[in-house]
Amino acid sequence: MPHLLPYPQISPVLFEIGPFALRWYALAYVAGLIAAWWLGKRLVADDRLWGGRAHPTPVDIDDLIVYAALGVVLGGRLAYVLFYNPNFYLAHPLEVFSTWHGGMSFHGGLVGSMLAMAFLARRRGFPILSLFDTMAPVAPIGLFLGRLGNFVNGELWGRVSDVPWAMVFPTGGPEPRHPSQLYEAGLEGILLFAILGLVVRAGGLARPGLTSGLFGVGYALARIGVEFVREPDEQLGYLFGGWLTMGMVLSLPLLLAGLAFLGVAMRSGKETLAPGAEPSR
Repeated sequence: MPHLLPYPQISPVLFEIGPFALRWYALAYVAGLIAAWWLGKRLVADDRLWGGRAHPTPVDIDDLIVYAALGVVLGGRLAYVLFYNPNFYLAHPLEVFSTWHGGMSFHGGLVGSMLAMAFLARRRGFPILSLFDTMAPVAPIGLFLGRLGNFVNGELWGRVSDVPWAMVFPTGGPEPRHPSQLYEAGLEGILLFAILGLVVRAGGLARPGLTSGLFGVGYALARIGVEFVREPDEQLGYLFGGWLTMGMVLSLPLLLAGLAFLGVAMRSGKETLAPGAEPSR
């Protein structure tokens, strides 16, 4: 019998007041949005980071938080319904609105938030790529907190394994499994946040598309890699009779988009500094 790490029994509900229940997973979404708002304001307030490039203002980031929240929730839910469990929701259409039962897709939330950013950029008249580049370095915060929420919920666990850090999840049967939620929290959250932070400090925001491209490529590679040890969704299993999962398939367009953004960044180079502006040190 291999040595196992005990799964911490943490209630997914932080507290309840009558019919109202505040769940750790919901709190992770809220905390991620607030952290992204706070750090995003700091990034756009420091003109030295942008090398004279046009970019949003702190007021724009204040407004973005509302648009982004709607985009994440609506896009994440719609993508889950369409790609992960369409047959169930066709049979139970009212369940589409029962978000408290779970069921969100990161890829859909990303597309929803990007549409929200495009709408705001068009209204305010600044380059949409500058808003993408602002949000890319802060998005891993929400990914980290969201994966911790999955871990607390005891969901989205990994495949059966005998590694010393395997855990027996309450909803995963009696066999030990990879804690794949923690792998994703470390790769998509901590590691990607650190890499993008270093790029920003090195002047990366002065190159249009650089941080957006690195985020897209970094997330896609991390997600595809973890999918090899993550249990596929029960209702989907492996796609095309092979080893592909829906998470892999949905990450491929993100990988290609990230590479395209990096191509834009490499072709453009740093933009000309505005009068009086200084490059980032």
